[in-house]
Amino acid sequence: MNFSNLKLNKIDLLPKTAGVYVFRKDKEILYIGKAANIRERVKQHKDLLSLAKQIGFIKTDSEIEALILEANLIKKYRPKYNVVWKDDKNYFYVAITEENFPRVLITHQPPSFHTIKAKVKKRIKSSSPSKAEYIGPFVEGTSLKRTLTYLRKVFPYYTVKSHPKGSCLWCSLKLCPGPAPIESEYKNNIRNLISVLRGKSGKVLKNLKEEMEKSSLSQDYEKAAKTRDRIVMLERVIFNSRVFEPTGLPGAKLPPQWRFKRIEAYDISNIQGKEAVGSMVVFTQGKPDKNQYRKFKIKIEGKPDDIAMMEEVLSRRFAHPEWPYPDLILIDGGIAQLNVAKRTKNKKQKTKNIPVMALAKKENKLYVENKKEPLLLKTMPREIFNLILQLRDEAHRFAVSYHRKLRKKILLSN
Repeated sequence: MNFSNLKLNKIDLLPKTAGVYVFRKDKEILYIGKAANIRERVKQHKDLLSLAKQIGFIKTDSEIEALILEANLIKKYRPKYNVVWKDDKNYFYVAITEENFPRVLITHQPPSFHTIKAKVKKRIKSSSPSKAEYIGPFVEGTSLKRTLTYLRKVFPYYTVKSHPKGSCLWCSLKLCPGPAPIESEYKNNIRNLISVLRGKSGKVLKNLKEEMEKSSLSQDYEKAAKTRDRIVMLERVIFNSRVFEPTGLPGAKLPPQWRFKRIEAYDISNIQGKEAVGSMVVFTQGKPDKNQYRKFKIKIEGKPDDIAMMEEVLSRRFAHPEWPYPDLILIDGGIAQLNVAKRTKNKKQKTKNIPVMALAKKENKLYVENKKEPLLLKTMPREIFNLILQLRDEAHRFAVSYHRKLRKKILLSN
């Protein structure tokens, strides 16, 4: 992965997106850092700007990718001003212990920087695990802890040697695999976690998608559904999580054009068209209004696609004028879903003027009615970014929970 380089007088051409930046003096790398906004962060390094001759940068799709890339690049180049590595206790490493059920820990005390290698496991002293694989160095402990919390929801793991016989607090938060996980599945989770932390999330997603397809073809729909949910969760963690500073949804900070009284968000959940359902969640004044939520069991026969399902859900929703009409509609999907939503709402005089947006998860793009080009989600103001993700996640959660309920009911009846 190569840096794009700019001279110091071109600093205003740096991107305002997440990524990693580097200060160079001739061929020497002086310092490597990460940021949610590369341009603004670089401008804050006044001392380094007086020493460097060039600024290099690599854009990433998310803050988590920037965090991981920074760690890998610091380990590779050992920049002069990132600190002296020998015996340094200010950096953080992720330690994965060598046990039947490996624990995942954060430590300040890795093996010597001069001997640590990507896949080398080494005994060390002090309170750190006696034998472990280390990933790092990471500069910010808070960002690393937040990242691991997100990833733990996708790949649950242990942090203690002995798990209680029953469920623990972490089990209730879905961050722990429980007292008796299957060893092979647990170790597979750990392998995937390590791969993500080493910057190989694309490979992990590819393998999970192949696993889902294989389960679906063998008609193991329960396993396929679990794998699908894991894929969705991992994509959200990798591409959309904010880890460099706490997130929030202060409604007062939203621009005036985003202070909608009522927003409706829609999602579809199914496995190859089976037990297909749609969800409608409602946010009033920027907050979930669960009394207004609605769920739809898809009635189309045969093997309808997601577009046809979305058309059915929206048609059935607009057939209820007693439900207050929204000021904005957000649907899961891309340009095709946006077009079907426009076509559906335009059939009624009272709904034709409702603005519609479609959020493409994989592309992280927001398709807006009457705009030729989509908006990149990561370039939007943080308050709007948070609102859109909260809407999307809640619509997805509500759809998946209903889909699982129907699937469980059918399994029990069989």
